[in-house]
Amino acid sequence: MITLYHCRAARSFRPLWMLEELELPYTLKMLPFPPRVLAKEYLEINPLGTIPAFFDGETRMTESAAICEYLAVRYGPTPLAVTPDEPDYGPYLNWLHFGEATLTFPQTLVLRYTQLEPEERRQPQVAEDYRRWFLGRLRLVRSVLETRDYLVGNRFTAADVSVSYALLLAGRLGIHEALEGSLEAYWTRCSERPAFQRAVQAETDTPLAMGQN
Repeated sequence: MITLYHCRAARSFRPLWMLEELELPYTLKMLPFPPRVLAKEYLEINPLGTIPAFFDGETRMTESAAICEYLAVRYGPTPLAVTPDEPDYGPYLNWLHFGEATLTFPQTLVLRYTQLEPEERRQPQVAEDYRRWFLGRLRLVRSVLETRDYLVGNRFTAADVSVSYALLLAGRLGIHEALEGSLEAYWTRCSERPAFQRAVQAETDTPLAMGQN
């Protein structure tokens, strides 16, 4: 049985969404955010205290984009993956990891310096600098989507799961410029997928497994 440790709207939403796209059975363990502070018993499961933590038998993973890639290959074949024999295989891998390494990273600093740090340690200028950095990198996504519905392969793939999660996070952080132009229609297409809706429902309906007190 697959087990996923998840916080609402955190990076772990990527594998949760993939599990729903693939219609795989799984156990969802909901935690408060950040779990390393609010659910310290979680450190026994993942000493880093980061989300996600993913278990599939003896396989243990903690990187959200890598889990998406693993699921698409391990439980394929699936149109969610672009295979090595397809022309878009390289761009597929690039977008899959671009969503995390390039788009989500700067947003974590916006989150940290606007919400997570104590009031006296917050840094509005740092948050603003990284907000602009994120929007600058997002221009590449916007330009690609001017001429296509999805990023690669003429279909929705795990790369779209990775990149559109960054748009979900931007909405939660109030970076509303992220959903302008071609990205608005793209976000609508992705977020209206039944699997996305099921993932949202799952994180809403599942009670906390740790950190209730």
